[in-house]
Amino acid sequence: MADVKAIADQLVELTIKDVTELLQILKDEHGIEPAAAAVAVGGGGGGEAGGEAAAEQTEFDVILESAGGSKLKVVKEVKTLLGLGLKDAKEMVDGAPATLKSGVDKAEGESIKAALEEAGATVVLK
Repeated sequence: MADVKAIADQLVELTIKDVTELLQILKDEHGIEPAAAAVAVGGGGGGEAGGEAAAEQTEFDVILESAGGSKLKVVKEVKTLLGLGLKDAKEMVDGAPATLKSGVDKAEGESIKAALEEAGATVVLK
Protein backbone atom coordinates (compact mmCIF):
# COMPACT_ATOMS: atom_id res chain seq x y z
CA MET A 1 0.00 0.00 0.00
CA ALA A 2 1.18 3.51 -0.78
CA ASP A 3 2.46 5.72 2.01
CA VAL A 4 -0.58 7.95 2.44
CA LYS A 5 1.26 10.57 4.51
CA ALA A 6 3.90 10.95 1.79
CA ILE A 7 1.15 11.41 -0.81
CA ALA A 8 -0.56 14.03 1.37
CA ASP A 9 2.73 15.89 1.82
CA GLN A 10 3.24 15.91 -1.95
CA LEU A 11 -0.30 17.21 -2.57
CA VAL A 12 0.18 20.11 -0.17
CA GLU A 13 3.26 21.24 -2.09
CA LEU A 14 1.52 21.36 -5.50
CA THR A 15 1.26 24.66 -7.35
CA ILE A 16 -1.95 25.75 -9.07
CA LYS A 17 -0.44 24.65 -12.38
CA ASP A 18 0.37 21.20 -10.92
CA VAL A 19 -3.16 20.83 -9.53
CA THR A 20 -4.65 21.73 -12.90
CA GLU A 21 -2.45 19.13 -14.60
CA LEU A 22 -3.37 16.51 -11.97
CA LEU A 23 -7.08 17.16 -12.51
CA GLN A 24 -6.66 16.76 -16.27
CA ILE A 25 -4.84 13.44 -15.81
CA LEU A 26 -7.52 12.15 -13.42
CA LYS A 27 -10.20 13.11 -15.93
CA ASP A 28 -8.50 11.87 -19.14
CA GLU A 29 -6.79 8.71 -17.92
CA HIS A 30 -9.01 7.55 -15.08
CA GLY A 31 -12.43 8.98 -15.92
CA ILE A 32 -12.61 10.80 -12.60
CA GLU A 33 -14.02 14.32 -12.72
CA PRO A 34 -13.53 15.90 -9.30
CA ALA A 35 -15.86 18.73 -8.27
CA ALA A 36 -14.17 22.10 -8.73
CA ALA A 37 -15.18 23.24 -5.26
CA ALA A 38 -13.55 20.23 -3.64
CA VAL A 39 -10.14 21.14 -5.01
CA ALA A 40 -8.76 23.78 -2.72
CA VAL A 41 -5.06 24.24 -2.29
CA GLY A 42 -4.58 25.81 1.09
CA GLY A 43 -1.53 27.95 2.03
CA GLY A 44 1.03 25.22 1.28
CA GLY A 45 4.47 26.24 0.10
CA GLY A 46 5.11 26.57 -3.60
CA GLY A 47 1.95 28.50 -4.47
CA GLU A 48 2.31 30.75 -7.50
CA ALA A 49 2.08 34.50 -6.90
CA GLY A 50 -0.65 35.96 -9.06
CA GLY A 51 -2.07 32.48 -9.71
CA GLU A 52 -5.73 31.71 -10.01
CA ALA A 53 -7.65 32.68 -6.91
CA ALA A 54 -10.40 30.44 -5.59
CA ALA A 55 -13.69 31.50 -7.12
CA GLU A 56 -15.79 33.41 -4.61
CA GLN A 57 -19.38 32.31 -4.33
CA THR A 58 -21.71 34.91 -5.84
CA GLU A 59 -25.11 33.23 -5.52
CA PHE A 60 -26.56 32.02 -2.25
CA ASP A 61 -29.59 30.11 -1.02
CA VAL A 62 -31.35 31.46 2.07
CA ILE A 63 -32.37 28.48 4.18
CA LEU A 64 -34.68 28.69 7.18
CA GLU A 65 -33.41 26.10 9.66
CA SER A 66 -36.03 26.72 12.34
CA ALA A 67 -38.57 29.33 13.39
CA GLY A 68 -37.32 29.48 16.96
CA GLY A 69 -39.59 30.56 19.78
CA SER A 70 -41.36 33.38 17.92
CA LYS A 71 -42.99 31.47 15.10
CA LEU A 72 -45.65 34.12 14.45
CA LYS A 73 -43.02 36.87 14.05
CA VAL A 74 -41.05 34.67 11.66
CA VAL A 75 -44.17 33.88 9.59
CA LYS A 76 -44.96 37.61 9.32
CA GLU A 77 -41.36 38.38 8.32
CA VAL A 78 -41.31 35.62 5.67
CA LYS A 79 -44.62 36.94 4.34
CA THR A 80 -43.24 40.47 4.07
CA LEU A 81 -39.79 39.58 2.71
CA LEU A 82 -40.96 37.15 0.07
CA GLY A 83 -44.27 38.78 -0.83
CA LEU A 84 -46.24 35.64 0.03
CA GLY A 85 -49.73 35.20 1.37
CA LEU A 86 -50.11 34.35 5.03
CA LYS A 87 -50.99 30.71 4.33
CA ASP A 88 -47.97 30.20 2.04
CA ALA A 89 -45.61 31.88 4.50
CA LYS A 90 -46.93 29.73 7.36
CA GLU A 91 -46.53 26.53 5.32
CA MET A 92 -42.96 27.50 4.44
CA VAL A 93 -42.07 28.17 8.09
CA ASP A 94 -43.81 24.97 9.23
CA GLY A 95 -41.80 23.03 6.64
CA ALA A 96 -38.43 24.16 8.04
CA PRO A 97 -35.75 23.47 7.14
CA ALA A 98 -36.80 25.09 3.89
CA THR A 99 -35.09 27.10 1.17
CA LEU A 100 -36.74 30.51 1.24
CA LYS A 101 -34.93 32.05 -1.69
CA SER A 102 -32.37 30.69 -4.17
CA GLY A 103 -29.70 32.37 -6.27
CA VAL A 104 -29.59 35.69 -4.40
CA ASP A 105 -26.50 37.87 -4.11
CA LYS A 106 -24.67 38.06 -0.81
CA ALA A 107 -26.07 41.46 0.21
CA GLU A 108 -29.69 40.40 -0.32
CA GLY A 109 -29.07 37.07 1.42
CA GLU A 110 -27.48 38.77 4.43
CA SER A 111 -30.36 41.25 4.59
CA ILE A 112 -32.99 38.48 4.61
CA LYS A 113 -30.98 36.48 7.13
CA ALA A 114 -30.62 39.45 9.49
CA ALA A 115 -34.33 40.28 9.35
CA LEU A 116 -35.36 36.70 10.07
CA GLU A 117 -32.82 36.27 12.86
CA GLU A 118 -34.12 39.46 14.45
CA ALA A 119 -37.57 37.83 14.42
CA GLY A 120 -36.09 34.80 16.23
CA ALA A 121 -35.43 32.37 13.36
CA THR A 122 -32.32 30.34 12.64
CA VAL A 123 -31.18 31.00 9.06
CA VAL A 124 -28.13 29.95 7.02
CA LEU A 125 -26.74 31.05 3.67
CA LYS A 126 -25.34 28.34 1.44
